[in-house]
Amino acid sequence: MKNKLRTMIEQPGIHAAPAVYDCLGAMVAEQAGFDYIFSSGFGIAASLLGKPDFGYLTANEMIDSAKRIAHSVSIPLIADMDTGYGNPLNVIRTVEDIILTDVAGVILEDQVWPKKCGHFEGKQIIAVDEQVEKIKAAVYARGDSGLVIVGRTDARAIEGLEGAIKRGERYLAAGADVLFIEAPQSRDELKRIAQHFQGVPLFANIIEGGKTPNLSLNELEDMGYKLVAYALSGLFSATQALIECFDTLKKDGSTQHINQKLSFETFKTIIQMGDHIALEKRFGLSKTKD
Repeated sequence: MKNKLRTMIEQPGIHAAPAVYDCLGAMVAEQAGFDYIFSSGFGIAASLLGKPDFGYLTANEMIDSAKRIAHSVSIPLIADMDTGYGNPLNVIRTVEDIILTDVAGVILEDQVWPKKCGHFEGKQIIAVDEQVEKIKAAVYARGDSGLVIVGRTDARAIEGLEGAIKRGERYLAAGADVLFIEAPQSRDELKRIAQHFQGVPLFANIIEGGKTPNLSLNELEDMGYKLVAYALSGLFSATQALIECFDTLKKDGSTQHINQKLSFETFKTIIQMGDHIALEKRFGLSKTKD
């Protein structure tokens, strides 16, 4: 998976993908035809803990989630690993644990721990020299595994766009494979980043209602972006569907009129139930006749 992602980044063209927070979302994304996915710390915090993206998740919770998600599909996963959970030695531990999994890439950011969602207010960032050492530590720890390292900076909100660009230069020099400047606030800022880093694999993060404008993939590709994450689209859509379903159930006392288009048979297909029935038969567990 790691080499598959690296090859994708090296080839021409833009690649967009949703961020997911569980195995079901990952499987739906793969079956929809996406060639890679992201894991969302925001979504994992909300679904696993019922809490906002305020740094509540531990390293083990994030790594275990990423491990399960990556193993459930046959497309590469870029996993949100927050700040690496400490100093460069902690980053080494995090990356060493990740390379034992099917995860193909990691995102490491320069916020002070505990971090916040990149589109929230009140973020703080560590010194640029400290983050440089953390990226060097990640490069050291990945060895020859091929793990893709996405260097993320949240400096736009604190040091302005020029400060974020300067940090990006340092992170690339330290060994990051992809640069992610979080939360540019206009089309012009997105364009300015792309013009400055021509030839560099760039990452854009689109959140409906967030700080970054929701541009088309064609426009982002023309600017020069390589990877685009739709970080919360699936989470928001799933949550809205739950609200509508449960509100209707509470109001009507029945599920007969819920606007549910997914059938039981379709869901069994999504979770690849046929493969598990075949395993039952292979190992003598099935009691049904062919």
